Formats: sequence, structure tokens, C-alpha cells
Amino acid sequence: MPQSATAEPQRHAAVVYNPIKVDLDALRETVHTAAQQAGWGDTRWYETSEEDPGTGQAKQAVDDGAEVVLSAGGDGTIRAVAEGLRGSDVPIALLPSGTGNLLARNMKLTLDRLEESVTTAFTGTDRRIDLGVVELERPDGKRETRAFLVMAGLGLDAAMIENTDPGLKKKVGWLAYVGGIARSVGSKNYIRLRFKLDDQPTRNLRVNTMLIGNCGLLTGNILLLPDAVVDDGVFDIVALRPEGFFGWVQILVKVVWENGVLRRSSLGRKILSNTKEVRTLRYLRGKEIVIRPDDPRPVQLDGDTFGQIVALRAKVEDLALAVRIPRDEADELPASEKAQEEERVPA
Repeated sequence: MPQSATAEPQRHAAVVYNPIKVDLDALRETVHTAAQQAGWGDTRWYETSEEDPGTGQAKQAVDDGAEVVLSAGGDGTIRAVAEGLRGSDVPIALLPSGTGNLLARNMKLTLDRLEESVTTAFTGTDRRIDLGVVELERPDGKRETRAFLVMAGLGLDAAMIENTDPGLKKKVGWLAYVGGIARSVGSKNYIRLRFKLDDQPTRNLRVNTMLIGNCGLLTGNILLLPDAVVDDGVFDIVALRPEGFFGWVQILVKVVWENGVLRRSSLGRKILSNTKEVRTLRYLRGKEIVIRPDDPRPVQLDGDTFGQIVALRAKVEDLALAVRIPRDEADELPASEKAQEEERVPA
């Protein structure tokens, strides 16, 4: 029977892609096949640029009626697309590539099987996660609002990213950060800052790095924030305060051995229950934090530098982003008790 002239148009997906990160011909073919098999209409394509890494394109895709936005690129593309989807109910589907893939790793999603990831975009179900939103204040007084999915950082980690050779990162991946560390360690490592966490009094702190985490797993499978959950409505925050070489050794032992090894077994967790916290790492939790360094400092969001700031305000937007995940793995992928309770409440 011929389609009625008044029939509703077919649903369609959008792909926001970084042309440097993807094999566009292979991606187009895979997406076209998956869309046809799912009975969807023609997919619309939006290329990122140096000026706009995906935020404007994602907003345009929503305005154009996309029912899912596939983000094809590295962590920067995924962060930008999520920022563009903020305030909408359109889910993001991850087609990760590049060196980090941190959100996909934290959610235990497929990293290197393109067909599976694309099929999930058209046939999967949605898992809602928190979105980190930061208001950045520049040295000239201007302000801008950005979103992040994994982690925001102020201090050595931001300087490290700022000092990392982009060409080297493309060739050797996360190992390129070693050079960034080497170039950053020789600079003024410590910063003095004031911070206010939720309704607590303002405090002063001398730190090397301060990280605000929505997720806990970093590049290289390093578990920095072991209690961080992507949908629990709070940030997990850590201040790194090493004093000399042995301070860095303490941090390495804590992160690599305790977090990365001991926490993965019941015996290891029992050992940790009798272990004292080290002064070089200070852990905090909260829904909103305001940080003011004594002088302008670089800031990073999900592994990309965002220039110098004199203050930032970060807050959690509870379950503000829908992520498309495989339907048959919905019960296996991480979800906090809070998120599960939200899913049980009728819309």
C-alpha cells in the first residue's frame, strides 16, 4: 500500500563527527546499513570544526528533529556534543575513537567495534547520567558556561594537557602526556586557592592539582576516584598535595596499587579498611564547588584545555544526559541506586 501523503515522516538520527578522528566512508556505510535495518529514515551528518568541536552541531541536530545523536570522535567531541544536548531529551550514542574514550570506559561500553556501537544507537535503550556544568570566569571578567562528563581539573593536570604536543598525542596516545608532565613539573607546581563546597565554610588550600570528577577512571586504566559514580548526583573531588619525590610515590601507590589492585577484590578491600589515608591526597564530595586560585590558572575539561581562569563554579545536573546503551546489557552496566530509583518512577 503506498504511503499516505499525511503519514508521519520517518524518524532519523544525526551523526556529529570529527573528520580527523573517523574513517568517514566506513562510518557512513555502517550507519546507513544500521538505519535501514532499524526502519529509520536517512541520517543527517554534521561535521565539527576547530571553531566548534560539536556543541553547535548537536544543537542544530536537535532543532532538525533528530531522535538520537551519534558522537563520532574523541573525548573532546563527546564532551562538546553532550554540551549541545544539555536541556534536551535527545540521547547521545557514543562512537568512541582517539586516545581516551573515558566516558565509554567508565560506562563499560564498546570501544573498538564500530558496527556494534552503531547498531546500539538505533536499537538500544537509554541510561541517564549526571552532567557536570562549570561557569568559568576569565582574567578579563568575562564568563562562559561549559559542560563536562568525566573530569574538570585545575593545576598541574591542566598545565600538563596545555603542554602536551597534539601531534605526539595523535601518534602515541596517552603516553604523550608524559612529555607534558615533564614540561610542567619544572614550573610553579603549587597553587593556593580558596574553595567553597556546598554550604560549608570557605577554606584555603595549597595544592598541586584539584580534580572534580563525575567519573573515576582515567586514561591508562588509572582509577583515581574509586567512589565516583556517573549517576549518583554528586561530584567526587580530589586535591593532590605531594611534598617532593616521596609525596608523588605515595600518590602512585595509592592510585595504582590501592585503587587499581586492592579495591578490585574483597580481600583487598578488607586490607584497605585498616589503611590510613595519606596527606598527599584529600578526597571530598559535594554537588557544587566554587574555586578561586590566587592567580590565573589553566583549566581542563575532559582532557582539553580551556584557557586561563580566575574562578570556576562547578555543579552537578542530576541525570541530565541520556546515553544510548545496548538493550541486552541494561542490567549489567553501572547504575547508582539513585538512578535505578529514578528509572522506577513512572514518567
